[in-house]
Amino acid sequence: MKQFDNPIKLKESIEKFIDSESAPATAGKFLLMTLALGGIAMSGAIAPGLFYLFKDNNISRKYSKNQLRNSFYNLKRNKLIKIVGVKGDNFRIELTNTGQKRVREFYFAKLAIKKPIKWDKKWRVFIFDIPTRPKIYNQAREALRKKIKDLGFYQMQKSVWVYPYECTDEILFVAELFYVQKYIEILTVEKLLHEDKIKKVFYL
Repeated sequence: MKQFDNPIKLKESIEKFIDSESAPATAGKFLLMTLALGGIAMSGAIAPGLFYLFKDNNISRKYSKNQLRNSFYNLKRNKLIKIVGVKGDNFRIELTNTGQKRVREFYFAKLAIKKPIKWDKKWRVFIFDIPTRPKIYNQAREALRKKIKDLGFYQMQKSVWVYPYECTDEILFVAELFYVQKYIEILTVEKLLHEDKIKKVFYL
């Protein structure tokens, strides 16, 4: 699996999650999300090293050395992380492909579109035409449809959805997650024939 396709948006989301005082998560999830920003270089024992690295943010205030150590070994046992570049006591912790996938899935679940203070009076029209076969495409189409509905898009036709705010990065992330980006199109238009009706949907 290639590295994350929207690194800036993903990085912003991960940093916001890590800095959150209220985000409910296990120590393992915090470690995964931190590693998604880049591998961690360490030396010496795992538990003290991890605790020291996180001493200036919320992780060290929420989790003990034992919790961080146990989470590390659980992630390693489940092949979500790996140790590379071992030189004496020095080593580096990185996400495996499976770990990258887990982070993407978590980001997907938390994905939201930030609404600007003022509408730019432009519509984003999202169109997709995903094949029904093989079966994985059918599953991707249903997951994509459910997600854009959850995000608040208005359905104009079967595979045509409308949203009033900038959402290209978020839609591309969802499409790339399911490897269907070549079957989608995003248009930005200034006028819709029946936009008065759609404005009411979005309280514009």
